[in-house]
Amino acid sequence: MTNFTSSEKASWKMIYLAKRNPQLAPHEFEQAWREHSALGRQCRNVQDKVLGVTQCTSLLSMGTPKHLNGIYAQADGVNLLQIRDLQVASDIWNDPETQAIMKPDELRVFDRYVRDFTLVAQEDVVVNAPAGKAVLIGFLTAVDQQSEAALRQAMLTSSNWNAGQRLVLNRVQTERPAGYNYDAIVEWWFEDTPQLLERLGDIDVSAQLQTKIGPWCDLKTSVVMATQVTHRRP
Repeated sequence: MTNFTSSEKASWKMIYLAKRNPQLAPHEFEQAWREHSALGRQCRNVQDKVLGVTQCTSLLSMGTPKHLNGIYAQADGVNLLQIRDLQVASDIWNDPETQAIMKPDELRVFDRYVRDFTLVAQEDVVVNAPAGKAVLIGFLTAVDQQSEAALRQAMLTSSNWNAGQRLVLNRVQTERPAGYNYDAIVEWWFEDTPQLLERLGDIDVSAQLQTKIGPWCDLKTSVVMATQVTHRRP
């Protein structure tokens, strides 16, 4: 397990890599997920703890595009949940309203309970620009304290994919659920889905990543999702 130095002023996220309930068709997942998120408004105890929600649905799950090579196809979405502080990541699972309102609905939407695929991360905004409507998200393994600084610099110097747009490195904290042993989560933001597709082109994304960040992580055990923002609040 990788431990990074935290800061009193750190920004924290709960990030999950979601797979839909197999009884849902791929095109049904986006709406079911949005309905699930709406239940959160009934959880008054956590409204001041969750600062923002960004649900990013896999482009492959949405049916397009067909030419994306090297993109992970075994998950349906990524949620970027901005939280008030690190303690929230523990408290939210024990909140009575969350247990009564959100948890019973989780298995309708996902293939398992949300806690079992959620990672907690410290956010490092590498390029501070507004978030667009599409994002390429990499869940990376074998990133430690020594390689993290080099990875961050590599992101800056090779960000021709999304030049001038938001770039974020999330350092995963605490223990990880079984099967989700990622050390860092990278966000490459784009204005919209057409721009993301144009910038990635027809070249295998894995090959492009190997050139950009390969020396500082293990791409064989990492996954990359091409996503579109389908729900955001506030």
